[in-house]
Amino acid sequence: MKFNFLNFRYFVEYLLFRLIIIIINLLPLKYVPIFGSKIFSFFGKFSKTHSTAMNNCKMVFPNLSNNEVQKIIINSWENLGKTVFELTILKKFFTTKNLIEVEGLEVIENIVEKKLPAIYFSIHHSNWEICPPFLDKMGINIGVIYRHINNNYIDNFIYKQRSKSFKNTNSFYTPKGKKSAKDILETVKKNNSVFLLIDQKDSAGDDVLFFNQKIKTQTGFLKIARKYNLPLIPIENKRLKEGNFKLKFHQPIYHNQLNITDIDMMQKIHGIIEKWIISNPNQWLWQHNRFN
Repeated sequence: MKFNFLNFRYFVEYLLFRLIIIIINLLPLKYVPIFGSKIFSFFGKFSKTHSTAMNNCKMVFPNLSNNEVQKIIINSWENLGKTVFELTILKKFFTTKNLIEVEGLEVIENIVEKKLPAIYFSIHHSNWEICPPFLDKMGINIGVIYRHINNNYIDNFIYKQRSKSFKNTNSFYTPKGKKSAKDILETVKKNNSVFLLIDQKDSAGDDVLFFNQKIKTQTGFLKIARKYNLPLIPIENKRLKEGNFKLKFHQPIYHNQLNITDIDMMQKIHGIIEKWIISNPNQWLWQHNRFN
């Protein structure tokens, strides 16, 4: 049998990853994100992705000095480290009181009480992993699309951690691809809701302006929103001090006007999330090759 070096490497990475998980589980909750932030901020600046993050930030903030951009990206690495390490203990965030502050629940009160389907969206900001289980804890059956990790061992572990954070049996995660498209359509037809992170590049998407740059952007969810008359609900996510978070629900958006195209609507949504990023750039995922 031919030796599969890539599979061997993935397995070794997985063993190292699990060793880190064991260490994390020994730490008090408040020290887990600190541990992650230190590791990612130290090693992140030596990675190839660091230059991508720097270039992305300079594109959005052309008037900032190199040192100012560097500070933003180091803070972004810290936030990413916190998020990754917090993912391993995701369920604990919902058994510990007062970690998540909420604003704007009144704007979706009718939707939640009547269990109406909706498309909730956010971006890779703060800890984006807390949004799906929070919606689930509100009694919302939610289908979530995620990008799978190349290392299947780690990907399966993270998938289980995410799934364990759900309370409702009808809530689920589905990897991006043909299967996710089918899963999401089925969940909408069952009058359940969807959650998406809409700030990453989609090579099969449409050209839409984002920070004055034309980039490939997913718009398929807008076709679903129009067809089934689903409200689009923005969720702004901020990391606060002492390991706390704030989720803010903004007014629902309806994509039901015939004179407004999917690209027009996506442009409007980009305008919303651009404000979130500009107001708190330290917590956005600059490392993604968004503007290529």
